[in-house]
Amino acid sequence: MPRLLRRALQVIAVLLVLATAAAVWKREEITRLMAVNSLFDAETIVQNFSHMDQLFLTRPLSRGAGPVSPLPPGPPAELSAEAAQWVKDRAITGLVLLKNGQLVHESYYLGTGAEDLRISWSMAKSFLVSLFGILNAEGAFASLDDPVVRYAPGLTGSAYDGATIRDVLTMSSGVAFNEDYLDFNSDINKMGRVLALGGSMDAFAAGLVARDADPGARFHYVSIDTHVLGMVMRGATGKDIPELLESRLLAPLGLEAAPYYLTDGEGVALVLGGLNLRTRDYARFGQMVLQGGKWQGAQVVPEPWVIAMTSRQASDGSDYGFQWWIPENASPGEVMAQGIYGQYIYINPGLGVVIAVNAADRNFEAPGVVAGNLAMLRAMAAGLAGP
Repeated sequence: MPRLLRRALQVIAVLLVLATAAAVWKREEITRLMAVNSLFDAETIVQNFSHMDQLFLTRPLSRGAGPVSPLPPGPPAELSAEAAQWVKDRAITGLVLLKNGQLVHESYYLGTGAEDLRISWSMAKSFLVSLFGILNAEGAFASLDDPVVRYAPGLTGSAYDGATIRDVLTMSSGVAFNEDYLDFNSDINKMGRVLALGGSMDAFAAGLVARDADPGARFHYVSIDTHVLGMVMRGATGKDIPELLESRLLAPLGLEAAPYYLTDGEGVALVLGGLNLRTRDYARFGQMVLQGGKWQGAQVVPEPWVIAMTSRQASDGSDYGFQWWIPENASPGEVMAQGIYGQYIYINPGLGVVIAVNAADRNFEAPGVVAGNLAMLRAMAAGLAGP
């Protein structure tokens, strides 16, 4: 064999060994990156949404040592023909209806079950802001108008330098951020790849330097604002969000099962959308909010904060409170936690109804879908009207 050819083969062999070693070394990162790229595929989305711990780094949460809080049964409510068709059309996986605190309907679909821990996506934001209200009442923050860099100095020099806590509470930071989930190169998908590769969410937030509006000038929904809110909470208390959530919110709720958070490579919880609970436990949280923050005879979230976070707060009058959505033409107290791909906690105090929905709807951004979902939630709530 000619010397040059033999040398070339040796070089190729070395490169193959190095490539194999790198692949083994980075196996977990590569696996998570592949999971991000196929997370929403038609063949896997339902399985993925109930088993996110098989795909990403996670942090288990304690539910506390107390008993499971009861959801007493009420008069059974059957789905209408229209609701049953909606379940199919919108790829609903879990549906729980509460009327006056009683469980009146529960159903699961597409091979999922009651015990599945389902991804919240942006419903997690509403959990975080409830925790914020508890900490605020404890005096953790001097003012909602404090600059975020007072508590998160790592954001100095970023697009968040100059924004206040109130700005991030209302999604009004002004940071330039593309939240298009269907655009591979969007900021939200870049963030997802940072998460998959074990990067730092704090560093990602600090690396955002462009603005498309002055802080506080207008509502513009960007999920990274919620991560910054989490940074503020960590900075103010010296504790991480899972520890705070466990003691202040989860233990008092008496959940059925211990939840978990997705995390970045530094163990920081994905507070903007990485919480995983059972559908019934999402309903418990919604019922607590409907009851003005009270649960099992104890005031868990201060009632004035519940009123504030579920009321319009955006400076431009948008239908947004503090990390809660206010439906168009809302009745008093009517509010929603909402996540991509069809996750909802719908609360209607006037009707005494809470509806928790988990879904894997790949067409959630199609024209008319969000409005149709709200109409169906309202129709189901109205169908439960009565004593």
